[in-house]
Amino acid sequence: MPTLTLKVDVDTLRGTQEGVPRLLDLFARHGIHATFLFSLGPDHTGRAIRRVFRPGFFAKVSRTSVLEHYGVRTLLYGTLLPGPDIGRVGAPILRAARAAGHEVGIHTWDHVLWQDRVRTADPGWTCLQMQKAWTRFEEVFGTPPRTHGAAGWQMNAFALRQLDAWGMRYASDGRVADPGLGPYRVELQGTVLDCVQLPTTLPTLDELIGIDGMDGAAAARHILEQAHPASQDQVFTLHAELEGAKLLPAFETLLKGWRTQGYEFATMEGYYQRLDAAALPVRAFGCGTVPGRSGDLMVVKAAS
Repeated sequence: MPTLTLKVDVDTLRGTQEGVPRLLDLFARHGIHATFLFSLGPDHTGRAIRRVFRPGFFAKVSRTSVLEHYGVRTLLYGTLLPGPDIGRVGAPILRAARAAGHEVGIHTWDHVLWQDRVRTADPGWTCLQMQKAWTRFEEVFGTPPRTHGAAGWQMNAFALRQLDAWGMRYASDGRVADPGLGPYRVELQGTVLDCVQLPTTLPTLDELIGIDGMDGAAAARHILEQAHPASQDQVFTLHAELEGAKLLPAFETLLKGWRTQGYEFATMEGYYQRLDAAALPVRAFGCGTVPGRSGDLMVVKAAS
């Protein structure tokens, strides 16, 4: 039976406080466990305005009603309002996700800072940001983190090596550029890393909404079409701020559709446990674009 792995990225305080509880309720009703990846430091969402000149950014913002999804207060954090500490303020909710049986891991320390700087950052900056997230995770949960999913699918070589230094067996930091691609191990300058990458294989709802007039329901139907027939494993990324709020009905449509198609839901750990890590393909670290998403991301491509 093919696996549908659910990966929940939690970017903001609002997503933590409002979106995560709604998703926990939804998953409980459907008997599903997912992987929640948390932003653990300051919410500086308002600083994302600096991306306004990035190709495709304004078009995406216009399509996906950012103000409606995130709210005025969140969009002022880090500019006119101080950025609240998500890991401290939202700690009870983070622990509630694990108590409900879901896998938990690191998304990032400061989402906007990581997404905007990591591509060109040096090893010192990269490792400091990652260590802050690791330390806060231990403070919240009392145990070290076991997995990682990069904010904005943004990584660099130093961050990938840090995952190996931490001994993480698997992570989900990137996307696929070609249909049919799946888990792999990363090669960096002739060295094959141990940490297995479980890339996101399906488009996200917010990448589709507004394209050719698609609303949430139409975007869900499009994703279900891409996942049919259920002949290969898939990884889907959702966001607590979106699928845990206005897009909750569209996401529930996806859950019901995937179950009808014959998928078995899994956490990242559950998916990894089914794999033979030693037999996975080795692919070079690289970046590229994904339709509907602005800027370059960590993207795996088929060998040429």
